[in-house]
Amino acid sequence: MKVAVEVVDAADLMPKDGQGSANPFVEVEFEGQRQRTQTKAKDLSPAWNETLFFNVADPALIPHRTIDVCVYHERSRSASLLGGGGGRHHPNFLGRVRVSGVSVALSAAEAQVQRFPLEKRGIFSHIRGDIALRAYALPDAFSSASPASVEPAPFVEDPALVDAKKVKKKTKSPTAVAPEEPRVFYSVPASGGTGGGVPPAPVMSVASVAHARPEPPPGAVVQVRPPAMARPGPEFGLVETAPPLASRLGYRGRDKISSTYDLVEQMRYLYVNVVKARDLPTMDVTGALDPYVEVKLGNYKGTTKHLEKNPNPVWRQVFAFSKDRIQSSQLEVVVKDKDLVKDDFVGRLVFDLVDVPLRVPPDSPLAPQWYRLEDKKGDKLTRGELMVAVWMGTQADEAFPDAWHSDAHSVGLDALANTRSKVYFSPKLLYLRVQAIEAQDLVPSDKSRPPNVALKVQLGHQLRRTRPVAGSVNPSWGEELMFVASEPFDEPLVFTIEDRVAVNKDEPLGRLLLPVSAAYRRTDHNKVLESRWYNLAKPTAPKEEAVGGEKKEKFSSKIHLRLYLEMGYHVLDESTHYSSDLQPASKQLRKPSIGILELGILSARNLIPMKAKDGRTTDAYCVAKYGPKWVRTRTLLDTLTPQWNEQYTWEVFDPCTVITVAVFDNCHVAGHKDDVKDQRIGKVRIRLSTLEANRVYTHFYPLLVLQPSGLKKTGELHLAVRFTCTAWVRMVTLYGKPLLPKMHYVQPISVLHMDYLRHQAMVIVSTRLSRAEPPLRREVVEYMLDVDSHMWSLRRSKANFHRTTSLFSGVATIGKWFDGIRNWRNPVTTILVHVLFLILVCYPELILPTIFLYLFAIGIWNYQFRPRHPQHMDTKLSHAEAALPDELDEEFDTFPTSKAMDVVRMRYDRLRSVGGRLQTVVGDLATQGERVQAILSWRDPRATAIFVMLSLIVAVFLYVTPFQVVAVLIGLFLLRHPKFRSKAPSVPFNFYRRLPAKSDMLL
Repeated sequence: MKVAVEVVDAADLMPKDGQGSANPFVEVEFEGQRQRTQTKAKDLSPAWNETLFFNVADPALIPHRTIDVCVYHERSRSASLLGGGGGRHHPNFLGRVRVSGVSVALSAAEAQVQRFPLEKRGIFSHIRGDIALRAYALPDAFSSASPASVEPAPFVEDPALVDAKKVKKKTKSPTAVAPEEPRVFYSVPASGGTGGGVPPAPVMSVASVAHARPEPPPGAVVQVRPPAMARPGPEFGLVETAPPLASRLGYRGRDKISSTYDLVEQMRYLYVNVVKARDLPTMDVTGALDPYVEVKLGNYKGTTKHLEKNPNPVWRQVFAFSKDRIQSSQLEVVVKDKDLVKDDFVGRLVFDLVDVPLRVPPDSPLAPQWYRLEDKKGDKLTRGELMVAVWMGTQADEAFPDAWHSDAHSVGLDALANTRSKVYFSPKLLYLRVQAIEAQDLVPSDKSRPPNVALKVQLGHQLRRTRPVAGSVNPSWGEELMFVASEPFDEPLVFTIEDRVAVNKDEPLGRLLLPVSAAYRRTDHNKVLESRWYNLAKPTAPKEEAVGGEKKEKFSSKIHLRLYLEMGYHVLDESTHYSSDLQPASKQLRKPSIGILELGILSARNLIPMKAKDGRTTDAYCVAKYGPKWVRTRTLLDTLTPQWNEQYTWEVFDPCTVITVAVFDNCHVAGHKDDVKDQRIGKVRIRLSTLEANRVYTHFYPLLVLQPSGLKKTGELHLAVRFTCTAWVRMVTLYGKPLLPKMHYVQPISVLHMDYLRHQAMVIVSTRLSRAEPPLRREVVEYMLDVDSHMWSLRRSKANFHRTTSLFSGVATIGKWFDGIRNWRNPVTTILVHVLFLILVCYPELILPTIFLYLFAIGIWNYQFRPRHPQHMDTKLSHAEAALPDELDEEFDTFPTSKAMDVVRMRYDRLRSVGGRLQTVVGDLATQGERVQAILSWRDPRATAIFVMLSLIVAVFLYVTPFQVVAVLIGLFLLRHPKFRSKAPSVPFNFYRRLPAKSDMLL
């Protein structure tokens, strides 16, 4: 079997000959076979159209192999005459591409031309351009044919691309600049994907999408790809794209959006700002007028609210019509009078779109003007004027977020707010530390029995209790209770002392209400605040009498407290594994920012229909969170390929943080009830420390959702990300500083207590954000903050177990290598290890330099294999594809469980079996440690005596023998030839195995 690689052409290569051109040729390597094309002289956009053939020993291994394609510049002057033979003059590197074997088509008829952006070879490489390739497998029937007799199978190319190439060839001259042809970019990972599927679909640039793709000519053969189950492919992998963004160096757009919107594609909108009207004529017999404005553009129509009995109404409503959907050359603005039967016509304005001005920020907003209304015939009315502003703008316009959009024309005015893009900020969270010291002179209702007193403290929905103290009316607790408080402090802190009089029955003995602002704001743990005594109010006293301990009648009970607002902690509201904010609560303790994070939410594709039962597709919107700032894009209605093109910016204080972006289906735009939850479509996490500074990353990220039925891909999200560093020295020094603020290490909080406080912080954040307009609902906040990440999951436990075992794979590899050295499997390597060992023993000062030099060499060597793409959800690492249905059903079960008793019993037995294996492993580890302790404990007197005597002999031997001699003897003994080694265990190992442990003492 053979693999054919057709090198079609390349475009926009880097000049290398010193005259603004290059002599490029392509070299392809596959499974140790290397072939090359002819050299094209003086051509930066060469076309080869050559097919290279490679032999394949095992066709089943093709998806796991890589095709290396390198483009070089031939330095020989005779290259253009000889047509090849270039490799003898050290050619210059122009770029390379590594194509995964999964992109090799099963046959020539199924192969498609794919464009790949050229990659760098090292740090100092200057590369640009892309190359078009076509790879396919040749069956055995063609293997016997000579390469010259095998012609590449014809393929149907996009007619728009063919026309663009013809235009380029016709207009190519020394003085004329040819327009850039639209290209389709592919990106296939170097290794096979984790899921099944065909190679990824082409990512079209906007330039190519702008051309309408015509139907293929009659008689053309339209090639169809094989089904998704044909061969594994990168279904769940990243797909790199090259959209026409203004931030890219090669952007050639005629008009460029403002620099603050250079990570998104430009979108044109027609804006209509209806401000107000005056002196409107009355239409009813009663003389009343209920005016509203109707803005019509083709089939799209938007209306303002009607204002009752107001001849001088003020609306201040902005309408936005997408330029791509404009269906008319005229804009009509009609003023109508709201009526029960039929609305009356008051007047109108007509604007020709050719005369509409263009406005691009940072220009000032367009000033609205007064226009006299016209009747239906176009004649001016004697009364009535309308103040309107009409202009053509982009999504960078400040009127864009609050405007009525034409794609939401079917949404009512009440639900329109749920479709708009907004920015939210989490409330400022603080830890409140309450030290309950003691109480005095409590008065129990029943003095015949000793009291059993406890203190209950409540802050909003948070409730904590101290331990009960029995037998005293002057109890002393000495406990600390912690809460999560949020500014502004709307809820008071409620203290209640209760006496346990019966089972599940408590009787209050005193009550105290304190505002949270009464607590001392502490930033330094060394500063101790003086405690205070507070007067308790009677439990039956009115609420206003209990505030601050004020009482009108004599009541002698008191409580001793100390209150802190901890400003030096960072309140965690998300998991520490992917936290986006690590700053302390106090602004005085925060460090300056080190950079800026910019996120462009471009689009999505292949979304699944979430409302198929309702006859709709999906109403998608995105939510992104980094630090305390949340952003929400506008909702695009009834589409599976939404185009948002919205850009947002965050300040970065620590590079070791994570930004989270999720896609949801809006369920509150079509009159649904408030208790309906927005459906999650998928989520993406990007760690900033894995991004190169000042580089724009544009990829399609797979949206994956784990359901009880299994793993499901719900679409792909197109994002553009850029991290710009503004303080390199400060960023480098951060890698040597603690991740969390100092207070977390000086006065740490236990893990269990931290999980409880994190859950309370999440509840506070979700409650506050759900009160915004439009609300960021609780299910959205919980999904973004991964509130259920601490719940039991057998799938996640398996994934963590495999992660742990993979960590020790390196140690196992070193052990296998050393075992091969000891067994002389490769005599040359073993001899070299002997020589290196003797050199290091003779010159021990070279040991540490050698180790660190070796680490340096490994790091430099691995630079060429560094990750080229951001991290994304790994289905194989998550053990999501191999999870059993019952495991997923258990993972999505409620807490407490809602399953039947038989199911719960089966899962409990399974958990017992897993716990039994873990118990055995832990017991074996304890046994090994106890044997070490038994060496000198005289538990086995004979073993301890033997070890003590051997220790004395070894001490004397080491004292009289130089260290180098001892090291050489030990090393040569360990590396001795297998002929001098027995297969039985060694004497020290046998001695260690015979030592006693405490396992025989267990019941």
